[in-house]
Amino acid sequence: MNKKILAIYYTQSGQMGDIINSFTEPLVEAGATVEKVVIKPVEDYNFPWTGTRFFSVMPSCVLGIPTALEPLHFKEAKYDMIIMAYQPWFLSPSIPTNSLLQDEGFKTLLKDTPVVTISAARNMWINAYVRVRNMLKAAGAKHVGNVALVDKHPNAVSFITIFYWMISGKKDRYLNIFPKPGVADEDILHTKTFGKTVAKHLADDTLESLQDELIAQKAVVINYPLMFTEARAQPIFAAWANIISKRKNRLPWLTAFKYYLFIALFLGAPVLLILDAVFLKPFSSGRIAAKKLTYLQVNN
Repeated sequence: MNKKILAIYYTQSGQMGDIINSFTEPLVEAGATVEKVVIKPVEDYNFPWTGTRFFSVMPSCVLGIPTALEPLHFKEAKYDMIIMAYQPWFLSPSIPTNSLLQDEGFKTLLKDTPVVTISAARNMWINAYVRVRNMLKAAGAKHVGNVALVDKHPNAVSFITIFYWMISGKKDRYLNIFPKPGVADEDILHTKTFGKTVAKHLADDTLESLQDELIAQKAVVINYPLMFTEARAQPIFAAWANIISKRKNRLPWLTAFKYYLFIALFLGAPVLLILDAVFLKPFSSGRIAAKKLTYLQVNN
């Protein structure tokens, strides 16, 4: 398979680099040339984070405000496929990802080019995916596949472990009790299966059916409680971002948002899910199925 593929991504911890290496290995074995490019903001986001630094990026992230990137250098003027991997931050595309999708040079590469997206999230990835999907469509890209990788542990557990990882920089078991944070090692290795599927469809020129096979392989799985929670959290995050962005002294407002987030996760979300399970979900199976389908597909 004599195909030229660009794999572009941002990483702080190195996890996304491992995902890209695993995912693209079958493509290289199939004979494709894979060029890997790492996005580098001019003012990077140091890892591990501090708590203050982490919450400080929320307004710009949610509002889609780009940051300056180091110049992007590509070996080719055109690729047979682009693999774009990204992280959701605060239910939105990360600032480096959002900045990349607003870069005019990269948008030129995207036009009329098949694109496969890969996200690696704690668990809530849908809103970020919809925004990325819309930006790809606006750039004229052919979005042909999507893979959504998540931490599969319970919501409250992954919330604790991801914060431990972000603040300490250690991807190990917090207190030797909690599971390892982030996407599980076995799930990262399993992305080779999805890479083989992409390689097959690219070689056979059947990319129009790629996403259907990826869905069958569970490359994308919709968790209803998380979908429900994210749908209600997203407009609230947007409201907080708008309020905070207009303040000269943001620190007190960011602190308030941080405590709101803790309360919403551990108290508000469980109550809303119980109310939904009793009063809404039993009577909304058709609407829920239709909604899930819009998030599984790449062309909605």
